[in-house]
Amino acid sequence: MTLNILFFSITFKKREVSLKEAANQEMVEKLYEQNKDRQISMHHFM
Repeated sequence: MTLNILFFSITFKKREVSLKEAANQEMVEKLYEQNKDRQISMHHFM
């Protein structure tokens, strides 16, 4: 009788975000929200 066992170990490490990356991400989210609001207002206008 042969018993073959295979184990995997997966480790997640939180990535540190620099101040520049965080500011860029915030700007992207703000622009996305503005465009979404503009699309909604144009849809209600028509």
